Amino acid sequence: MDERALRDRALDAAMRHARAWLDGLGTRPVPAQASVEQMLEVFGGPLPENGSDAEAVIDCLGAQAPPGLVAMGSGRFFGFVIGGTHPAALAADWLVSAWDQNAGLRQVTTANSAIEETAAAWLLELLGLPAGSGVGFVTGCTMANFTGLAAARGALLRKVGWDAARDGLFGAPRVRVLVGAQRHDTVDLALRYLGLGAPEVIAADAQGRIDVAALAAALAAHADAPTIVCLQAGNLHSGAFDDFDAAIASAHRHGAWVHVDGAFGLWAAASPALRPLAAGLHRADSWATDAHKTLNVPYDCGVAIVRDAAALRAAMGMHGDYLLMDAAGGDPHERVPELSRRARAVPTWALLRCLGRAGVIALVERLCAPARAFADGVATIPGARVLNAVCYTQVCIAFENDERTRTIGQRLMADGTAWITGSLWQGRAVLRISVSNWATTNEDVARSLAALRRAAEASGSGVARTTLQG
Repeated sequence: MDERALRDRALDAAMRHARAWLDGLGTRPVPAQASVEQMLEVFGGPLPENGSDAEAVIDCLGAQAPPGLVAMGSGRFFGFVIGGTHPAALAADWLVSAWDQNAGLRQVTTANSAIEETAAAWLLELLGLPAGSGVGFVTGCTMANFTGLAAARGALLRKVGWDAARDGLFGAPRVRVLVGAQRHDTVDLALRYLGLGAPEVIAADAQGRIDVAALAAALAAHADAPTIVCLQAGNLHSGAFDDFDAAIASAHRHGAWVHVDGAFGLWAAASPALRPLAAGLHRADSWATDAHKTLNVPYDCGVAIVRDAAALRAAMGMHGDYLLMDAAGGDPHERVPELSRRARAVPTWALLRCLGRAGVIALVERLCAPARAFADGVATIPGARVLNAVCYTQVCIAFENDERTRTIGQRLMADGTAWITGSLWQGRAVLRISVSNWATTNEDVARSLAALRRAAEASGSGVARTTLQG
C-alpha cells in the first residue's frame, strides 16, 4: 500500500472515531468510567520492538480511550471553567494540524500571519480594547498572565533606569505587585516564573472584588515604587468583577501598571447587556484571557493583550541570524513566550468569522441564562443555598454543612449525569457550577438539577438549614 493510501486510511479512521465521540456526548456519562490503572493496562507496557500501521494505532486510540475520557464537550460539564468546541473552530483546528505550520515568523507563514493579525484586530474591537495593542496567542491564561506581567516588569524597570533584559533582576529595584485576596492562583504562578516573588495581598469583599479603598492605601504607602496592580474580570467562584473604574484610576494616579486577569470574564465586554460588569476595563495596561473557555475554541488558546505593543515586543522578542525577521511589522513570536508554536489564531479567526459580532454576543449572553436557571433550581432543593450573587456564569452551592456538601458532590459524580466541581470558598465546602459550553441546553440544566436533587435526597436531610451563615 502506498503512503497516500496509508495516510488516507488513518485520517478516515480518525474522522470515524471523532464523529462517534461527538455523537455520544449527549448520552454518555460525563466523568471518566475507567481508572488510570485500567487505562495503563490498555496503553502501557514496554515500547514495542516493531511498529503498527497508522490506521491500527488510530483504531486503538479511538476504540480504547473513551472509557478514560471526560465528556468535557458535553452540555452537562460544569467544572473548571472549560468551554466546549464549536464546530467551526474544531474543523479549523484539524486544518491547523494538517497544514503543520510553525507560526512564529511573519514572512514565512504568510497566510497564518494575515489570519492572526485579523483575529487580533477583531478581538480588540469586540472587547473594546485599544486598537494597536499587541496581541499574542499563547497556550492559556497562565501564559497570558505571564506575558502581560513580563511586559509590565520590563516597562516599569525601564522607567526607573534599569534594563532587566540586559542586567537581569539581581540588584534591580523591587517591583511591587498588589493583588486581591481572591485572585486566581495562576497570577501568583506567573509572578514566580518572572522572579517577582509573592505579591502583596489586598482585602476583597464577600464576592471576591478587590477593596478599592485598601488598594488606594497600599498604593499611597509606597508611591514611588515600581508597582503592578492585578485586577480580575470574573471571580472563579462568584463570577464577580472588580471595580475597574475606581481601581484603575487609583493605580494610574500612582504610576502603577494595571493588569487584568480575565480568563473567562473578559468576554463580558463584548456584550452590551453584560458590559456594565466590565466598565472601565479598557483603561488597564494589559489583559489576559482564554479563547478555549468562553469563546469555545479547542485547546489550547490563550490571548495576551498589551496596550503598549513595543513593551510586549521588548519583553518577548528575540533575534537570531538564521531567522527571517520582519523588522517592520514584527513577528508573531515576539508577542509570545515560544519561538516554535502552532497556528492557534486560526480556530479563533474561524469562529469569529462564523459567528460574527452578533453571534459572539449571543454566545456570551447564552452562557449566563443557564447559570441563572441553576440558581433558581437550586433554591427548590431542601438544604441547598446559592452563596454568590449570580451576575455572570458562576454558581456556588452549599448545603447545611461541609460534610453533606462533599457527600452530595461525591454522589453527583458517581451518578455521572453532570460534572460539578467541588471547591472551598470563603472557608466553606461548595459545589461550583461554571457554565462555559455553547452546547448547554435547557434540557442539560434540567437533567443536571434532577441529578443534584437525587444526590441530595440520597444523602439524607443533614442538619438544620439555619446553621448556614452569610
